[in-house]
Amino acid sequence: MARPFRKPQEKNTSPRKAFDQPLDGADAPAMPTQRLHKLLAGAGLGSRREMEKLIETGRVTVNGEIAQRGVGVTRYDEVRLDGRPVRLSFDAELPQVLIYHKPDGEIVSADDPEGRASVFDKLPRLKTGKWVAIGRLDINTSGLLVFTTSGELANRFMHPRYEVEREYAVRIFGELDDEQLLQLTQGIELEDGPAAFDSISPQGGEGANHWYQVVLREGRNREVRRLFEAFNMPVSRLMRVRFGPIALPSRVKRGSMLKLEQKQVVDLLEWAEMPVPTAPPKQLSQRERDKATTVFKPRVRKRRGRVLDHPPKARDEESQAGDSDGKHAKTNSRKPRASKGPKRKPSKRRIRS
Repeated sequence: MARPFRKPQEKNTSPRKAFDQPLDGADAPAMPTQRLHKLLAGAGLGSRREMEKLIETGRVTVNGEIAQRGVGVTRYDEVRLDGRPVRLSFDAELPQVLIYHKPDGEIVSADDPEGRASVFDKLPRLKTGKWVAIGRLDINTSGLLVFTTSGELANRFMHPRYEVEREYAVRIFGELDDEQLLQLTQGIELEDGPAAFDSISPQGGEGANHWYQVVLREGRNREVRRLFEAFNMPVSRLMRVRFGPIALPSRVKRGSMLKLEQKQVVDLLEWAEMPVPTAPPKQLSQRERDKATTVFKPRVRKRRGRVLDHPPKARDEESQAGDSDGKHAKTNSRKPRASKGPKRKPSKRRIRS
C-alpha cells in the first residue's frame, strides 16, 4: 500500500528557536520589564543603591547603548558591564536565609578601614546573588543576626513602615522602679526624637545587675542603650533574641550558623506577603538535607573586592603593576646555583691481562 503524500514542513532558519523569538509589529505582545538596578542587585553585584550609582557611571550598556537610571529591561535585552555580558534572572527564585549567633567584637559591615573582624568574613560563598544583613547590631551587641539573598525580604523586615518587632535581653547596672518602667513604655525624648519600648518586663538578677526583656518596633542607632542611659543605668550586656517571626534557637550557640530549610523560607515569604515562586522546590539529597538542618561553625575567609571598588581603569593599572612586579620578582628572585660538591675520585679498577 502506497504511503500518503506528506507536505514537507518549512524549517526555521533563524538562530533563535521559533517559540523563543519575540514577535515584531502589531502581533508582538507587551514584554514585561523589570528595573535594571534591581536585576543587577539580584545578580550579586551590590545593593540597589550601589547599582544605581554604577549605572550613572556609564559602565552598564543595554543593547549597545549606555543605560540610564531607572531604565527597564526584558529578558531579550543584552546587558553588559564593562563590555562583558551579565547574566540576569527574571524569574522569582526561592531565596536563602541564614541565622547567625553574633558574638561581641564583630561589626556588621563589609567595608571597614580599621580592618576589624566582620560577620561578612564568615558567610558561605554564593555562586550567584549576595548576602544581605537584615538589620545591624553594634560591635558590643550579640545575638540573632539574619542574612538573606533577597533584598525585598530584607526590606520587609527593616523598613520602618512595617514595624517589625525586635526583642532583646538586656542586663543593666541598677534596677528600675515602677514609675521608670511606665515611662519607658510611654516614651522618652532622645536626641533624634521620642522613643519607647512596646513592652518591658523584669527578668530578675543578682546583686546590682538586673535583666529585662524589651520589645520595640524600630531599629535606630543604639536606641535600647540610650533609653536605659536616660536613667543613668548603663547597659552591661545586650542580646537580640528575636526579629519578627524568627527567634534565635537555643542550639545555635555563639559564633554558630544555621541555614533555614525551604519550607521555613516559604513560611517567611508568606508572612512577608511576598510572592512564592511557582517552580517546585529543589530536590535535595540526603546529605544536603542533613547539612541544611545542622548547626555549623563558619570559617573566616578572605574578602572579595566589589565591582564598585575596581573600575576598569583601576583594574588595568593594578594588572599592569602586578605584571611589572612579577617581572621584577622573576629577575630578582634568581637563586644562586647550588654547588655540586666535591668531585668524585675515579675508581681504580684492576685490569686483567
